[in-house]
Amino acid sequence: MRTGHLYARQRGNIFWIHEPNPPGYRVPIANAVKLLAMNVRLERVMRGWSQETLAELAGLHRSFVGAIERCEHNATLATVEKLANAFDLSVTELLMPHKFNS
Repeated sequence: MRTGHLYARQRGNIFWIHEPNPPGYRVPIANAVKLLAMNVRLERVMRGWSQETLAELAGLHRSFVGAIERCEHNATLATVEKLANAFDLSVTELLMPHKFNS
C-alpha cells in the first residue's frame, strides 16, 4: 500500500483519503502548496463564502486568494496564518489533509 495523501474530485466534491506516512517522511513543497490550495477552497466553499469575503476577513486581496487556490502563488507563513485566522483554525489545521466519507 502506498503512503501519502490522495484526493479525488467527484461531481464537484472533494474527497480525501489519508494514509499515514512513515516516520521521517517529508511532504514535498509542491504537495504542501496543493494541499493549502485545496484546503482554502474547501473551507471557503463549506462556509458559503466568496473569495471576496475570505479576502476581507483575512486582510488580503481577492485576486491573491484566487491565486493561492489555483496554486499560482506560494503563500508565506504570515499569509497562511491570516487565512487560518479568518477560518478560526490553527495553521496546523489548515494544512492537514481531511478525510470525508461519502
